Amino acid sequence: MTDEVVRRFTRNIPHWRPRVTPVKLAEASQEQLDALQVTPSNTKVSDYVLVLAHDPETLNVRSPLFNAIMYGKGGLSRAERELGALAASIVNHCIYCAAVHADRHAQLSKDTTVTDRLFAAGENADLGSRDRAILEFGMALARTPQQATPELLEKLRKAGLYDGEILDLILSSALFGWANRLMHVLGDPVRKTA
Repeated sequence: MTDEVVRRFTRNIPHWRPRVTPVKLAEASQEQLDALQVTPSNTKVSDYVLVLAHDPETLNVRSPLFNAIMYGKGGLSRAERELGALAASIVNHCIYCAAVHADRHAQLSKDTTVTDRLFAAGENADLGSRDRAILEFGMALARTPQQATPELLEKLRKAGLYDGEILDLILSSALFGWANRLMHVLGDPVRKTA
């Protein structure tokens, strides 16, 4: 069995194969173990986070920031934060992140329509005005901050987003504009083939 790099967007979350050997928990320093206590969710520690644990000082800052942006109370809904992160992941062609955010969006919204349409038709997908405004702004911000124009901000407001929600969208899109690029350098999305 071999690993085949996944190059097309998919709803099936691929495995992420690191290029840098992840920290082994049994061999981790106390500083690394402390940094790993603040992981983004209550699931197992991913290979990605174990790779980031090579720099525990940065991981100590990254994980609480991630948690606050993606899981914070109030503001933009969790599903819409995932849509903002998905917008950045599509622009950056981060297959792994796009699959994770599409899956989480579908779980949180209890509907696969938005992400199915995005994966079928790309950024021109037929979406409701609020989802369309979120997607366009998130994609523009991921391309370059100057593309996140006042006109796109106005579309967000017309779609019903208030300033706190817009800030959450900016944060989720910007976070994954950075995280996608880091994932590209550190590993590849793969699936097992016979």
